[in-house]
Amino acid sequence: MMKLKRSLPKDRTFEQIKKHYEVEKSIAAKLRQSNKEQRKAIYPVMYDELFSKVTDHPRLIVSKSKEKAETTDKEKLKLVKKFLNDSIVFIEFGPGDCYFAYEVCQYVKKAYAIDISDQRGKNRQAPANFELVVYDGYNLDIENGSADVVFSDQFIEHLHPEDALHHFQLVKRILRDQGVYVIRTPHAYFGPHDISRYFSDEPEGFHLKEWTHSEIQSMLNKLDFSSWHGYWRINNQINKTYIKIPFFYFNIVEAMLKNLAKKPRRYFSRIFLPIKIFMIAVK
Repeated sequence: MMKLKRSLPKDRTFEQIKKHYEVEKSIAAKLRQSNKEQRKAIYPVMYDELFSKVTDHPRLIVSKSKEKAETTDKEKLKLVKKFLNDSIVFIEFGPGDCYFAYEVCQYVKKAYAIDISDQRGKNRQAPANFELVVYDGYNLDIENGSADVVFSDQFIEHLHPEDALHHFQLVKRILRDQGVYVIRTPHAYFGPHDISRYFSDEPEGFHLKEWTHSEIQSMLNKLDFSSWHGYWRINNQINKTYIKIPFFYFNIVEAMLKNLAKKPRRYFSRIFLPIKIFMIAVK
């Protein structure tokens, strides 16, 4: 019998979590073993397959997740709002239900949401300055240098490792000079963060690669982004505050923890690293 590595969520049973894990792991295995052309066919339908088989998936339970989603959107807005004004073109990769992009629309000239499929609900009207662009994960019909701010939250960990470089190249292509790429992604040292965390010490679901600060920095450096910096989110009783941290700190700590066994690395990471990576890269 499969054994749990952590406590079940309050609103789901063991059988529900087990089924979710098995379905997502099966789809992810096909992705991991696929080539680029095969992934073009898998990407548009992978969430349809997941949601059709896992009908209790948290993203389908709207009533339960509404308050949490609103709180999360406020956190994300705090991270990007200083870059927004009514002349800005904003682009979000992996927008899911698009509610955050809808929220951003009130602050910007135009907001695009880029995804492999339309995952919006039907209960909310899109703003006039919003546009959803569905692409195959590779070919994106967005003009070079047209975006001021690109944003992704819980996105790059879903990229096939062979596609990561292409994604960052794509972001750089569509950003104007001095435009920014704002990234939120779970830190690999705390993982796995996907459904496999209940049964495995490695990500086996839709998180095809979980990242460290140093790995993202290496990608940005390879593509000649002009600068980047990281933040640590501080939770206090009033709100959540993002504190800018010198990037060499993340490099040093990750290098010290890199070769530790999984359990002690996770323990020390909780002391010395943020559980999520918050980075801003400047073209």
